[in-house]
Amino acid sequence: MPSRDEILKAFDCINVWSRGLERAPHKPLLVLYALGQLTRDGQNLISFRDLAPKLTELLKEFGPTRTSYHPEYPFWRLQNDGVWIVDDADHLKRRSGQTDIPKRELLNNNVHAHFTDEIATSLQRDPSLLADIALRLLDGHFPTSIHQDILDAVGLELNLTETVTRRKRDPSFRGRILAAYGYSCAVCGFDVRLGSQIMGLEAAHIQWHQAGGPDEESNGLALCSLHHKAFDLGAFTIHPDRVLLVSKQAHGQQSFDDWLLKFHGHPIRPPQRESYLPASAFLDWHEREVFKRPSRELSVVG
Repeated sequence: MPSRDEILKAFDCINVWSRGLERAPHKPLLVLYALGQLTRDGQNLISFRDLAPKLTELLKEFGPTRTSYHPEYPFWRLQNDGVWIVDDADHLKRRSGQTDIPKRELLNNNVHAHFTDEIATSLQRDPSLLADIALRLLDGHFPTSIHQDILDAVGLELNLTETVTRRKRDPSFRGRILAAYGYSCAVCGFDVRLGSQIMGLEAAHIQWHQAGGPDEESNGLALCSLHHKAFDLGAFTIHPDRVLLVSKQAHGQQSFDDWLLKFHGHPIRPPQRESYLPASAFLDWHEREVFKRPSRELSVVG
């Protein structure tokens, strides 16, 4: 039976596909979904037929916008990391000249997969181990502002105050970003205080910390908590000319118009120094890897 530390290391070392600065949260989202199922009903066996639509929705909501989504890749490739087993894998037909299995093959054969027996037993005996794995995956691949949204989507209840930071962060980042924007939201100007306490104002990374974004002013925005979450979920982005663009997928009634749509096509509030302006490289990354494309037409704003 592997030790607790060995299991944590195995999940820490999961090989996530990478090409440049592109995001590929397929395996982390699959593992989180599987952990959620194990927690909810003790079920370690997952059918690809059941998983495919659910993982696709998770990728659409928490991954970058792509022309197509492939839940079959993490379902098959996770077994290469030593934590996952695909049943009857040797009898499945591979793609021509590749090691991957076509999606249709997985569906037609009603293929199932699961954590290894040793890992599943350890997770069921030690709920804190399961929580640590989930928190490390969240902290390693997603910003804090959307951790609870992901946990809700996969059916996990965890104490988020126990998150373990994997890459050292500059503790001065928040203070520097809030000061750069005059302690007000760069979108709506929110600047409420309770005595000397700043309320509901946060420092957002444009290029996520988890994606290598630096802790510097040109990669930060002061945003109220609502606009911070919307930014990290991709409801809006900032064009390199610093004009705010709202996703066509974002919608709502009067509160949506007042809270977000009225800012569409308008420049964000500038920081106090030109050197603090958001860098184009970071804004480009956010538009490619987070924003839910396409944006609304600018003509819809009267």
